[in-house]
Amino acid sequence: MKNRFSILSLLLPAFLLVFIGCDVEEQVESDEFETTTLNSEYESIELSKVAGPFENPWSVAILPDDRFLVTERPGRLNIVENGEITEVTGIPEVTARGQGGLLEVLPHHNYPEEDWIYLTYSKSNGDDETATTLVRGRIDEQNAFIDAEEIFVQNRYSSPGRHYGSKLAWMPDGTLLMSIGDRGGEPPRAQETDDHAGTLLRMNDDGSVPDDNPFVDDDSVLNEIYSYGHRNIQGLIVNHENGEIWSTEHGPRGGDELNKHEPGENYGWPTVTLGRDYGDEGIFPGSEARTMEGMVDPIYEFLPTHAPSGLAMVTSDHFEAWEGNLLAGGLRSERIRRLVIQDNEVIHDEELLLGEIGRIRDVREGPDGRIYVLSDQDDGALYMMRSDD
Repeated sequence: MKNRFSILSLLLPAFLLVFIGCDVEEQVESDEFETTTLNSEYESIELSKVAGPFENPWSVAILPDDRFLVTERPGRLNIVENGEITEVTGIPEVTARGQGGLLEVLPHHNYPEEDWIYLTYSKSNGDDETATTLVRGRIDEQNAFIDAEEIFVQNRYSSPGRHYGSKLAWMPDGTLLMSIGDRGGEPPRAQETDDHAGTLLRMNDDGSVPDDNPFVDDDSVLNEIYSYGHRNIQGLIVNHENGEIWSTEHGPRGGDELNKHEPGENYGWPTVTLGRDYGDEGIFPGSEARTMEGMVDPIYEFLPTHAPSGLAMVTSDHFEAWEGNLLAGGLRSERIRRLVIQDNEVIHDEELLLGEIGRIRDVREGPDGRIYVLSDQDDGALYMMRSDD
């Protein structure tokens, strides 16, 4: 059995996992933002507001010149420079309904030499159905989105307006990963390999299919698919030192997962899930087991419910004690989970920012080694975490 599920998650009693929330020590007011000093297990943290408010911000990207790009789900892309917010014009029309709208933003891996900016969004077919869509374009000196190219649209429009996935990440070889959720209405689509729903895709930077994708020689599987059987991946990171792909994924009631991806594998949803039915907390309708031969189990199950969104890996020595750890944002849980991983097991889990900024939508490590966090509210904001050492 391809079982990577940590025994720690099966034996969850609190004495096996240490959860220590950040304690507020002091708040310092300035003309620009409020700085809050927090204590965690190994690091003293300063939390500062960088910019806001934003209306339901979804994704943040940090450019090499220290500017930020921030998407707002209603359909706006913003440039943040020195705390000032400028809206980019010319963004494609999005369908901002339910969980849909303008979602991920990611610069080209070789930016600014290759100055493409990639966006994901929910696109309508005009009949109350939508599809996860990927476009790339450039931002000119007048802050307009130009040379737009729609390079991928999932192969089936559908409703309801949820579970779009939409996370993007670059592989070390320059190929692009993109998640698409099961779209919510028909979970079994995640097991149908002629459907992009419920998958992690791998593409070249122009949307074409790499020759070495795992299913390019299998006519029963769409060529873009890298792995499948996913409910809704909304945290995605690649370790560029070893090429490992990590994701966080929403379960139903419970069953939120941390996964490590291998090409061509089936991650089980909805046939296999650790989550429960929303109504009676029984077995999720349509599922058959918690684990099954031929389907990959998660590395870790987040308990209690985390509602994961945004995932970063600490690679710099700015947070020296956290180097190599994963930082998994949470929506419903309103916290970040700092995960220490050893031999493909989570051996320690600490909660950070519990209730400090509300629902956490995105988490990124910047070129300066600091951690940038987006809160998901009608008046959400971009925050920075830095070491107070």
